[in-house]
Amino acid sequence: MAEAEAIHVRPPEPIVITVCRAHNLRGSKGDAVNVMVKVEFNEKVLGETPKVDCSPDVPAEFNFSTTLNCTYEDPLALDEIAHKPVVLTVIEVMPKERRQKEEKTSTLGQCTLDLLPLVKGETNYRYTLVINPTPGSPLEAIPAENPRPELDVMLSVNEALLDEQQIKDGNLLTITVESLFSPPDSWQLTGQQFYYSAALPVPCNSEKEMLVVFPGGQLKLGADKELPNKQKKWAVPGSAVGNSIFIPDSVIASDPVEDEDGDFKDKGDRDHRHLSESEKMRITWNTERRCYLENAAVKGFQDSVAKTRYWPIEIFRFPQPAGGKGKKDEEGTISYHGVAFLNLAPLLYPGVKRIRGAFKVLPYTDHLLHEKSKRKAGIGEEALRLSLNQLNRSSASPAPKKAGKEKAEAEKKDAKKGHNLDVKGKQGASNTLKSDTGSEIDGQVPVNVEGQQYADSKSYIMIDICLTRPLVPKRPPEELARRVAELIPPRPAFPKRTDSADKAVEDYHCQIAGVASLLLEEFREMFGEDQGTGEPQTNEVMEGRRQKLMYHLNSSGKYFSFKEQLKHSVIKIVREKYLKTTNFDDRQQLQTFLSELYVYLVDQMHQSLNKVLQIEDQPPIPPPLTTNAQLKHFAREAEVNKNFDLATKYYQERIIREESNADNWFDFGTFCLYTNNVSKAEECFHKCISINQRHMDGLMLNGVVCTLAERNEAAETFFEAATNVDPKNILAWTMLGLFYDTISNDIGAEMAYLEANKLNIGQAASIARDEEQEKEKKEKEKAERAEKDGEATDTPQVEALDIKQPTPVGERTPFSARSSNIKGEKRNSAGKRASAVKLASPESPQKGGSANSAKSAANSKGSAINRRISVGKSLTPSRPGSQLKEPARGTPVVGEAEAQEELPPREPTPIPAMSIYMQAVDWLLEVKAVPFTEQALAHELLTTPSGKTPAYHIATARVKLQKEEYEEAEQSLNDALQVEHQNPDGWALMGHVKYLNGDNHAARECYQRTLSFVTDATETHSIYLRLASIYLQDGEYQQAKQTFLMACKKSPSCVSWLGVGIACYRLGELGEAEDALMEANILNNSDPEVWGYLSLVCLRTARKVEAEQSYKHAVKLQLQDAALLNEIHAEQKKATFGNPEF
Repeated sequence: MAEAEAIHVRPPEPIVITVCRAHNLRGSKGDAVNVMVKVEFNEKVLGETPKVDCSPDVPAEFNFSTTLNCTYEDPLALDEIAHKPVVLTVIEVMPKERRQKEEKTSTLGQCTLDLLPLVKGETNYRYTLVINPTPGSPLEAIPAENPRPELDVMLSVNEALLDEQQIKDGNLLTITVESLFSPPDSWQLTGQQFYYSAALPVPCNSEKEMLVVFPGGQLKLGADKELPNKQKKWAVPGSAVGNSIFIPDSVIASDPVEDEDGDFKDKGDRDHRHLSESEKMRITWNTERRCYLENAAVKGFQDSVAKTRYWPIEIFRFPQPAGGKGKKDEEGTISYHGVAFLNLAPLLYPGVKRIRGAFKVLPYTDHLLHEKSKRKAGIGEEALRLSLNQLNRSSASPAPKKAGKEKAEAEKKDAKKGHNLDVKGKQGASNTLKSDTGSEIDGQVPVNVEGQQYADSKSYIMIDICLTRPLVPKRPPEELARRVAELIPPRPAFPKRTDSADKAVEDYHCQIAGVASLLLEEFREMFGEDQGTGEPQTNEVMEGRRQKLMYHLNSSGKYFSFKEQLKHSVIKIVREKYLKTTNFDDRQQLQTFLSELYVYLVDQMHQSLNKVLQIEDQPPIPPPLTTNAQLKHFAREAEVNKNFDLATKYYQERIIREESNADNWFDFGTFCLYTNNVSKAEECFHKCISINQRHMDGLMLNGVVCTLAERNEAAETFFEAATNVDPKNILAWTMLGLFYDTISNDIGAEMAYLEANKLNIGQAASIARDEEQEKEKKEKEKAERAEKDGEATDTPQVEALDIKQPTPVGERTPFSARSSNIKGEKRNSAGKRASAVKLASPESPQKGGSANSAKSAANSKGSAINRRISVGKSLTPSRPGSQLKEPARGTPVVGEAEAQEELPPREPTPIPAMSIYMQAVDWLLEVKAVPFTEQALAHELLTTPSGKTPAYHIATARVKLQKEEYEEAEQSLNDALQVEHQNPDGWALMGHVKYLNGDNHAARECYQRTLSFVTDATETHSIYLRLASIYLQDGEYQQAKQTFLMACKKSPSCVSWLGVGIACYRLGELGEAEDALMEANILNNSDPEVWGYLSLVCLRTARKVEAEQSYKHAVKLQLQDAALLNEIHAEQKKATFGNPEF
């Protein structure tokens, strides 16, 4: 077995490093210099180039090659190549002096060569590296405007280090530890010096992990600012010093706080982060560590993240030995042991390759570690040993930075190979961490006293984790569109064109019919008056008309145009039926063919004319009297009245009129979903998507239907396609999250909800900005009008100066124009004037409100101008929680003012009007998807801090109404109205519940209260109809008439006009009753009740024919109202007509 395995191990692959040439070098004794380059990797010298003379104008041609073997027996060989650089040291060789045995050398500079392209599959790669001068090197004296010293290097391998399958299955994990902010206050730069280290485990295969340490943290003052584009450092720089410890062309990214994935990303944490990053001390690493993960390691990493989500990174400090090197007796004494838990769940989101954020540092305990990451023991002891090992092997002492000195960051070395952590076998905790780690004694939770200072100081560490490929690939939009098209083939926009013989003949018939119609119109225009005279139609008269018509057609050119109209169809018959596409060689054959064609065309002409010409003209089809929107309104009205047959008729009529309208199919599908006809609903939604593959609502409801049928793969395709059609759609992401919850995909649900919440907050901020801009525009216009009015009335100059004087910086009010706009948009004019006075003068609240009301009204113009000026000077907006903190920072000085100008003003926290779940609930209730609605309500209940809100209760009541659970709906409405007793929607729904339960008296009170509110309910049409029907039943016909008329005014329908007609009939207003019934009949001429009341009106007005016709229609349409039939029969007997049976 061992021999068989050894055969499959790939032999070492030599990496050829070629040092080509160096440019722009300068020596210590002049421009001419004799140089050589030393090549090192992993603290081992790979070779030295020959000594070459050069000058700034003449490059040094080395053309030296050396090799580095990549062994595949060692599983960490590729990992070392990924994160360790090749150090190239440029050395000046001095000429020998007298009595000198050896040549003197001096280091000019260094540069680092990155081997990462080889890990990514490259076989050849060229570099032009800038040579960084070492301290004291003559290269430091080169002016900035002169060309920088450079070194040309080439990497090459015979075969790629990784084949295509390894590149596809493997991954490259890049960990960047930036800085730890807001450390414990007890840390100082003076006194005993310490090393600061961070460490975390990284999987190297499916069972074992290797430990990655970052031992080079430096304690810095808050005043020691860092450059905006901070360069990343090598985790193991080897012998590199100075600027060579930085990775070429690799800088730390600066992302907006809103896009971070850490703990301190809310707007409430902005003040703490700003203070910590600008004033407090920090520990800085700015170090990048790359880890190559083979296929087994990738799967193990993905499984671990899916199981625990949290990945620990431990932070600690340990004292620097007095001798500069680590001593055996001082190893193992660490302090301030903390841990940050990185939530790596976003890496399992589809398509996500990177997370970055500020992660909270907590006091380390074994109990906390096991609770969060399910690990039995920490890595503090091993991390300390590896940190000391790297620091002791470094080329210089890594003393922490003191004020103004920067030396300690070039001294980090990686651990020796083989220091792996067996996750399953590592059991014991560190025995040297008793002082700060804590232990679990007698079942008590351990306490870490020193580490608790991290929590007290609200410390956090900035970490960036990036992968070359996402762990969970995201399906591209093209694939999703293809999958949707496979599930629901799109309907072609136009029918396919078929060029067959039958089609050619059919087109000829159509053209004949069109030309015949045009000829008939010409004939009527010329001889239409003669047809009504009654003169006998002799052959001579008809021949004369024919000649006149032919003359008119030839002289006007219409004969030619008609012939041209038929020409194309005749050509198609020749080509498709007779297959004649070339010229005739024989003229006799041409004449024979023309004769045969003429006979055929005349026969087909006669057939076509026999089909289209009749003795009597067909009346034109009248245009429909109702629009598509009206039909939809009638259908919804029938739904509310539980008349599902009538609603089906209206929906089907919409589809017949516009079969290619996707919205018509979608609306019919939602109705079928409401009536529990899921199969018909799915068919309608399929039709909707076949017409429009990007129909958002159709895609989501297709997903809902597939979820109900447990076809989860197809459902996921539809929901993902909806998010790709409109990535900014909040509802699409929320529905995707609800679907993932249904199939217990917690990671996917978390991703979808985060995206939906982010879009919801962004939308709220956009609305707030628009409102603020609109408000500022109005205030500016108002101020300009006030200035013009002041000039026209000769306002005293002293008063104008007093008005326009800006408030001093120290006395400025903390109120924000933006926040006041959000909270007080609907205030009346007096409230706006009062707020303007408060904004202009902070002392006004202390002087009382009522006493100064006249003064505030008199100065309203000046207050508006003052407010405009205050807004124009961009007062620093702040939250209420930070209003007391601003004055405590001291009086403003020049430096502070400059710092404030550099920072953009912080916007107030946007508060969305509705949560993502309530938005989904409203849409789901509209489309009758009850199962998903209940799931969204459950999420709303869990995420709302205040518990059940009135909106939640009202939504629950709507769900219960759809399910016809009236007792539960009434209970929910009672709970909502106890909190918001003036909610019109709550009272409207309560009225519906009472009405459906048969309690007309209670329903009447609820409807009347709803209509008496200043704010209308969301849907008032059904309120008017039901309240008016109650009035009719109670005999209050005048009230019923007025209420029905209000319904007709807002949204007329057959039912509303029928109600008006019934009320007018009962009041004896027969003329108005007939008009109203006629309006109802126009909107729906198949309502038997309308015909029944029309018969009653005609009987009362003694119109026998109309009464009989109306009665016939009512009976034909199967009038079911027995009381109305009895009343009609009584009136017929009284009038002695109206019934054909008499």
